[in-house]
Formats: sequence, structure tokens, C-alpha cells
Amino acid sequence: MNISTDTFRIILYVMAALAVIVFFALYQVKAGYGILIDKSWGITLSNKWAWMIMEAPVFIAMCWFWIMSPRKWDLVPFIFFLLFQIHYLQRSFIFPWLIKGKSRMPLLIMFMGIVFNLANAFMQGQWIFFLSPGTMYTQSWLRDPRFLLGTALFLAGLIVNIQSDGIIRNLRKEGDTNHYLPEKGLFRYVTCANYLGEVVEWLGFAILTWSFSGFVFFLWTFANLVPRAHAIYKKYQDEFSGEMARESRKRIFPFIY
Repeated sequence: MNISTDTFRIILYVMAALAVIVFFALYQVKAGYGILIDKSWGITLSNKWAWMIMEAPVFIAMCWFWIMSPRKWDLVPFIFFLLFQIHYLQRSFIFPWLIKGKSRMPLLIMFMGIVFNLANAFMQGQWIFFLSPGTMYTQSWLRDPRFLLGTALFLAGLIVNIQSDGIIRNLRKEGDTNHYLPEKGLFRYVTCANYLGEVVEWLGFAILTWSFSGFVFFLWTFANLVPRAHAIYKKYQDEFSGEMARESRKRIFPFIY
């Protein structure tokens, strides 16, 4: 899709504004999946299939943007592409099949996730492969402090996210449907260390690409996960009141919130 830079910028402003609205809305309405599953969201699908169907479109769409781009073999955009796809390869095709138990996801949430993921692929793919200035992402970018810092944050966040998902997953034995309070790793400091990892990851991506599109994705990640971390924190306070009262762990950002 060929669009002008001005049109693309307007789209990003609209997406940023929607992220702010979503941030405040999610403090009022809990997205009913995972530990916060709510039957009022309607028909559900197995978590394994729902996660794959929801996340795979962004992986596939980014492949399409890469294939169609005249810059696909330019080193720096290709590295951006690889980093982005590493996350979604894991999220789409590995993470879902490691899920234990028989948890489910509402179809409505899955479809909303698909819509956002396709929009995000459009934002990142258009900028990286078509609209970014030809003189911006030269090989000298690989020595730029923004690239170095952003890549370090991205990889650190990715590791924390995967490690924390593993800690949550291993709280249960096969067939167990009970809830447990995670306490290993960064869960000693926050109740949603997996979300902390993802926020750091996409902050890193925004920095390493130094792009408005990357920032908008970080803003959406923040807007989605911070209110959800708050809701999970409150649920843990209800279910594990004794442990939570004795500990000083925060919701998502150690020592802060």
C-alpha cells in the first residue's frame, strides 16, 4: 500500500490518541481473558488456538511488507525485521503450545487482537520498509547510541518476558486449574513481570528504530498492559491477601507502580 508521509503521520496520531483512550478504559473494563476470564465476553476458544490465530497475522503481514519492499536486503531494516519477527515467532508459534491447562479466550478479544496486530504491522512495516528516509538507516546506524541502547533493552525485555511466562506456566501441573502467586525471578518485585518484560522490549524497539511508529506501538503496549497489571494485582490481593499484605511487590514497575 503506497501512502504519503503526511497521511501516515495522521494515522499514527489517531492510533496514539486511541491508545490513550484504551489506557483509561481498561481501568474501568477488564479484558476478560487469562486469569481475568469472564463469561460475559461471550463465545470462547481454546487459549492455544486463540493465541496463535491472534498473533500470527502480524508475523505474516510483516513478512509481506518485507518481501514487497525494495529495501528488504538493506542491513539495518533487515535487522529491525528480524528483531520484530523473533518476538512474534515465539508469541505466535511457540508460546501458545506451551500453555498448560484448558483455559480459553473470548472470540471477541481474539478478533480485537487480530485487528490491532494487523494495524501494528502496517505501522511498523510502512515506516521501516517504505517511508523512512533513505539516508536514515544506513550501516552507521548500527553504531548509533540509540540503536545500541534500544537493542539492549529489546533483548533484555524479550528474555524477561519469556522467562516470566515460563515461571507462570510452571506454577501448574498438567490439568491443574488453580491459581498460584508467582514468586521467582522478577515476580519478587512485581506481580506482572511478564508484562514488564514486554513493555521494556517495545520501548527498546521504539528507541532502536527512533521512530514515531515504534513509539505508538510502545504506547499501545503500555496502555494495554499497565491497566491489566493493575487488575491482576487487585485479583491477587483478593486471592492471596496474606502473602500480598506481607510483601512490598508492585504491579509492573519495580519500586514504582
